[in-house]
Amino acid sequence: MNLVWAALIVVLAVTVTVTAMLLVRRRAPEGSYFSDGDRASGVFGVLATGFSVLLGFIIFLSFTSYDQARSGAESEATIVAQQVQTAQFLPDRAAAELTGELICYARSVAGTEWDALNQGTLGNSINPWGAELFLTVSTVDPQTATEQSAYDRWMDQTADREQARIDRVHGAEGIIPTPLWLVLAVISVVIFGYMLFFADRAERAVTQAVLMGSVTTVITLLLFLLIFFDHPHGDGVGRLQPTAMERTVSVIGAQLQVAGLEVSPPCDDDGNRR
Repeated sequence: MNLVWAALIVVLAVTVTVTAMLLVRRRAPEGSYFSDGDRASGVFGVLATGFSVLLGFIIFLSFTSYDQARSGAESEATIVAQQVQTAQFLPDRAAAELTGELICYARSVAGTEWDALNQGTLGNSINPWGAELFLTVSTVDPQTATEQSAYDRWMDQTADREQARIDRVHGAEGIIPTPLWLVLAVISVVIFGYMLFFADRAERAVTQAVLMGSVTTVITLLLFLLIFFDHPHGDGVGRLQPTAMERTVSVIGAQLQVAGLEVSPPCDDDGNRR
């Protein structure tokens, strides 16, 4: 959701709740519906504090997931670039194949796979070029000490790359369960309903509007922040983008050019098999 739509929804929510407050205020008694305002304020404090603590804790966990996905994307891109270097110490035929497949892997992550992340359709599917890399390296028979060392290093890097990919796609389909969303929605409605009992016709309309509007704005913005962290991939300000992997694709091309190596990747620019 972009900033424009978020702002419009916040304005709409504030308009609805403020209008409700002003309508209730017309028939409200002087001093609000509560005979003991201090006790009513104390109860509201309990409601607001409980909601704030719960929402703050959820936002913290969601941000942790967001940061994990961001770190995973950075780590995965770095490891792919390192594996290109490691592949050059393997037998020549395998080195050329693995390099081409690594390029396709990077293109696929930044292309078709990221599109699936944005749409929430990636699910449990694997990267096809990850499987191709496994099939290719399984045919390698290292002979020299250098090749054996590179082979061992490759296997370690593969494990790290797969873990980084898991971190990157973690939370792509949302990490907050539906019951928790329902609880937050019910508590929000309870707070708004409770606020209506503070309607006081002796108070100025502007004061009553500010009272309800400020509460509505804060709660709505916090819920939007939670939605943002719950779906970190996609278009919009702050959303995760395949910047790291796109940079890796460029770095690999520069590395091969400096090393004087010519590799023809078996895929198009989006990582689809030719």
